[in-house]
Amino acid sequence: MEWLYGRNVVKMVLGAGARRRAHRLAATAPGLEAVAALIPEELPVDTVSGAALDELLGTHEHQGVALQVDAYPYADPDRLLAADVLIALDEVTDPHNLGAVARSALAAGAAGLVVPRHRSARVTPAAVKASAGTLEILPVAQVTNVVAFLRRAKDAGFWVYGAAGESAVSYVDTDLTGRVVIVAGAEGRGLRPLVARTCDALVSIPMEPPVESLNVSVAAALLLYEARRQREAAGPPPGDGR
Repeated sequence: MEWLYGRNVVKMVLGAGARRRAHRLAATAPGLEAVAALIPEELPVDTVSGAALDELLGTHEHQGVALQVDAYPYADPDRLLAADVLIALDEVTDPHNLGAVARSALAAGAAGLVVPRHRSARVTPAAVKASAGTLEILPVAQVTNVVAFLRRAKDAGFWVYGAAGESAVSYVDTDLTGRVVIVAGAEGRGLRPLVARTCDALVSIPMEPPVESLNVSVAAALLLYEARRQREAAGPPPGDGR
């Protein structure tokens, strides 16, 4: 088990749709008041000082509340292939970027996030805090090999689009209305060459000089919301009865 922290995080875990079960709550008096309406009767609660939470969590960013939960349940990557929009990160190592991407993905309607098992940020309490708790809702899958997963996705009917600043094709000129996997690369380095070659197309985000790149979480958010915009403009697919 591990301790999550932050008021939005705790509200997400105690609310509907969370993927982990809560075992114990530790909070200062103000923190407890902020989440009191969501606390189930059977959940043990400890009222503690802010200093005690600092020591328990090793951070001052807890906002007066922490929740003990099960270990993070990573999703089955093959089950995510039943979705329509996915985001994959290629060796993004900053947990804050992982959290920010997850937040944008859930907000934009993506069904899941895929990360490498090695040389990648994991779903840690810091990442969950950075996601404002959305990592507790959005399924995240770990894969041994990103390229192999992307090939399986293509076999399942997905189009795979990689974010690459050097591409001459703008993301707004790319058809994102089908089943898509959007792939964003590591901080600074971008997509690895084999991952880039595996994509059906590489797309860029137009920028005014002297800016040459965006944070990976910002780039992912732009592509995810463009996919949502295009899909909403296109309307429901023929024959879906809506």
